[in-house]
Amino acid sequence: MLYAIVAGIGFAFFSAGVRADHEDGHSQALTVHGFGTLGMARTTSEEVEFVRDISQPRGARTQWDGRVDSVLGLQANWRIIPGLEAVVQGVSRYRYDRTFTPDIAWAYLKYDPTPTLSLRAGRLGTEFFMLADSRQVGYSFLTVRPLGDYFWYLPFSSIDGADVALTVPLGDNVLRGKLYYGISDGNIPLADQQWKLDGSPMVGGYLDYQLAAWQFRLGYANIKFHNSLPIARDFYAIPAAQFSPADVRASLDYLETAGTRSHYYSFGVVYDDGPWQFQLMLNHVEQGSNAFQSSDAGYLLAGYRIGPVTPYLGYSRVESKRRGNTMNPAVAHVMADSASDQKTAIVGARWDVVRNVALKAQWDAIRGDARSIFPYRRETGEWTGRMDVFSLTMDFVF
Repeated sequence: MLYAIVAGIGFAFFSAGVRADHEDGHSQALTVHGFGTLGMARTTSEEVEFVRDISQPRGARTQWDGRVDSVLGLQANWRIIPGLEAVVQGVSRYRYDRTFTPDIAWAYLKYDPTPTLSLRAGRLGTEFFMLADSRQVGYSFLTVRPLGDYFWYLPFSSIDGADVALTVPLGDNVLRGKLYYGISDGNIPLADQQWKLDGSPMVGGYLDYQLAAWQFRLGYANIKFHNSLPIARDFYAIPAAQFSPADVRASLDYLETAGTRSHYYSFGVVYDDGPWQFQLMLNHVEQGSNAFQSSDAGYLLAGYRIGPVTPYLGYSRVESKRRGNTMNPAVAHVMADSASDQKTAIVGARWDVVRNVALKAQWDAIRGDARSIFPYRRETGEWTGRMDVFSLTMDFVF
């Protein structure tokens, strides 16, 4: 029902844009486009629930589940005058509050004073890692979803702020740089509570070099968390016989997130020419709070087009750095929630069945340590770190 309502609104806007084009005889001032994914996923484990990223509170087990990957988005572009454009994008996906309530992902003004300089202000998509700003548009990805071992650590989908991008031609090649600043808007589900990211400032940038069919990117971003984790209630519920009020206060201070800063470093390479597609991504996340473990991750992905079908193979790896802890077991339990130590082999195929529609099938073979529970949901003591995930999706744009 929700998808039908959103699609109806999108069709009305699209029709309005077409009428404007026909009535004045000029190029459209208003255009509306959309994208979506209808997806199903299942796993071979009842010990954990598999999620797309840490913004989802529940995930897939051994029964086919349509929540993990299904997305619908609409985007309106209004060219106010040459060089000035307004953009609004709404996205409906399974989110932190267990609903598909649409979010405004983008809502900004873009001004291009020169062909090489671009300025934007408003609600912007985050670009912590290469390809991260389009990670909800399944059609733009070769795989069913952005590779989890690499992208799981990004719950930030939007910021309210501004950015500036400069493009410098270098012969036949192009160098592009971007700087951005904004305030985060989002939530991360933690059991039956929400950790609010609202009010957390973030700053970052990247350098991008286009060399024929190759694209290289170096990126950096950081976020200073504004709010504490919602764990105080659980700590104060511990009987006084186990921990005194002073111990509880010391534990909460040790796990404090408010005022701490996390850093995200990344390097990416993309090649796309002829039948071959190739991606190599590396990142390092340095966590400022004792509540989280820092991590290193990367992936390698290769695909080869055979007519409308592109088989692909991938391999990803993530490993977090355990922190020493001399405090109580409750503190150790919280710190263990961000542990990752696993590798994933990926086999799949994309079939571009008709224009703007792609069908995908994928198998993820996850093999890791039993203590690797991030970002899975509702893990049990029987979790071994091993799981296979099977996914089917239909991606489209219009």
